Amino acid sequence: MSFTHVLAVAPVREIDTAVAWYERLLGRPADMRPMPGLADWHISPTAWIQVFQSPERAGSSLLNLVTDDLDAALSDLAGRGLTAGPIQPGAERVRFAALHDPDGNRVTLIESPVS
Repeated sequence: MSFTHVLAVAPVREIDTAVAWYERLLGRPADMRPMPGLADWHISPTAWIQVFQSPERAGSSLLNLVTDDLDAALSDLAGRGLTAGPIQPGAERVRFAALHDPDGNRVTLIESPVS
């Protein structure tokens, strides 16, 4: 079995509010709005983040994004009005910090110098 893409989906109550928040998180508008209630950001050639209007599931997702420089990422987010929780240490020099979208979906930024 072979797969070509990974789609991470965050269910939200209200699509327009969520799209505005994810635009701030990702620093740009959605790449696609393929249908009502759905927005896509292509964060790499084979990885997408989708925000999908599904009020009954809103707030139930965990999204992990890996960055080369956690401090710079958090500074960029602060400049866009988003604040993550405190930086936490992980194993093997890993560090991470989390924030939540308006529905409570958790987005964790991870810096991992270990390949």
